Amino acid sequence: MADLFGIFASAVGPIVAIAGVGYVLAAVKDIDPEPLNTAVVYVLAPALVFHSLAVTELPASTLLRVTGGIVVFTAAMWGIAELAGRTVGEREPALSGLVLVAIFCNSGNLGIPVSDFAFGEVGRQTAVLFLSVQSVLMYTLGVYIASRSSGSAGFEGVRRVFYIPLAYAVVAALVVRALGLVPPADSAAMETLQLVGDASIPLMLLILGIQLARTDTASAVSRAWPATALKMAVAPIVGLGVALALGFQDPTVARVFVLETAMPAAVTPLILVIEFAGGARSDGVLVSEYVSTCVFLTTLLAVPALTVLIAILQSGLVL
Repeated sequence: MADLFGIFASAVGPIVAIAGVGYVLAAVKDIDPEPLNTAVVYVLAPALVFHSLAVTELPASTLLRVTGGIVVFTAAMWGIAELAGRTVGEREPALSGLVLVAIFCNSGNLGIPVSDFAFGEVGRQTAVLFLSVQSVLMYTLGVYIASRSSGSAGFEGVRRVFYIPLAYAVVAALVVRALGLVPPADSAAMETLQLVGDASIPLMLLILGIQLARTDTASAVSRAWPATALKMAVAPIVGLGVALALGFQDPTVARVFVLETAMPAAVTPLILVIEFAGGARSDGVLVSEYVSTCVFLTTLLAVPALTVLIAILQSGLVL
């Protein structure tokens, strides 16, 4: 198996370092991450997605297989999380929080940089595709899960997916590829898109660090462990099972798929919970604090977990 320290230094360490800068910055300065997040969501991430999908060398069959795998993985984790949550006695609205934590991975802020460092260009392209598909699921299925305890009115939030440029970037990239209209990689347009998209990666990591620094975890740590276990232990196993079942022709794509499913909890579910569950409490704990604690714990645990997983995947022991 590859040297763990070398893998940490080359694939995980740079991520920790940049996110750490964001954490320290938020600790010494009163920084609002929302403007930065807005720039990523509406400008930088769409440019990254469009450029990566437009120039990707992944065949169409692989794109379809990865997309189907994400849908299957999400559905499987939803069922497992619902069952596990009810088994440990969670009730709404905390149950919805647990499900959101379990099924949605931090495939953007963390997943793209880690996959890029660990598996190069193929890793980055696969991670971008994972982010694109999951983002659509997050603002449809995720909105449903977050709003189900507040009645059907919450379904209005599904319309939000139509206001996210990332979704249109995916469609635009696929259309220009299908029509053979992708500009040359060395053209001014594509180089500009690449420059803008590349800027999203360090900014995503800074935002992650800032968000973690602003997380209040004290009141919900004891409640967060079931969701944390689902996210960090069960999800990678399910992801591996899906990858083996789909039989990816490119082993690197399969490895990145598993790596993405092992990412810590995403931050977007916290935003959805705050919007649709408001100040709801479960046994005295704010649901927003519960979800933010899960995000914090899974992100901390991801540092050693991802290092070991990358070593296993790079060694070819399982895929």
